[in-house]
Amino acid sequence: MSSQTDQILNEIREANLSYLMLAQHLIRSDRPQALFRLGISEESADMIAALSPAQLLKIASGSTLLCRLRVDDELVWRLLTNHGKPESHLATSRLHASLLMAGRHQEAA
Repeated sequence: MSSQTDQILNEIREANLSYLMLAQHLIRSDRPQALFRLGISEESADMIAALSPAQLLKIASGSTLLCRLRVDDELVWRLLTNHGKPESHLATSRLHASLLMAGRHQEAA
């Protein structure tokens, strides 16, 4: 493997560990918010909350990125980036994007 590939794999592992630690913390501190913000099911939350530190490290060490972008819609990206809108519309655009993503989370659940 090249050093660039090694670096990418290391960054994936770091992102995985950070994501799992954040997810576990959110689930344990405010479960309803965690389900919404992470876009995960009750069952997934149960499994993540129950992971030991050794299990977190083992799962994070894989080469597959565990988290994924939930924003796969051009409209949401335009709202989040405020593309083509004056800066004064930023808060309204982000609120609109949040509402769209929340609705999609409810549809998926």
